[in-house]
Amino acid sequence: MTSTHTPPHVRLANEIAAQFQRRDPALAAQVIADHIQSFWDPRMRSRLIADAGVSGSGMDPLVVAAAALLPPPSDTHTELRPL
Repeated sequence: MTSTHTPPHVRLANEIAAQFQRRDPALAAQVIADHIQSFWDPRMRSRLIADAGVSGSGMDPLVVAAAALLPPPSDTHTELRPL
């Protein structure tokens, strides 16, 4: 991502990760992934998963680790539609 604007899904995930910086990284990533899976719209989860592997995405390393724990999107029709 080359823009100076942080996408909402990255900003929100980073805000969640900030609450877990002092915890064990593996446990923190799991708690973050559980929260995202439970409460986020599937379209935001899809964007987060897609952007987690992008260099320069601005994601906290805990968010990248959490995204790797999320199941892949089950409905391809909801993946990249506007929110």
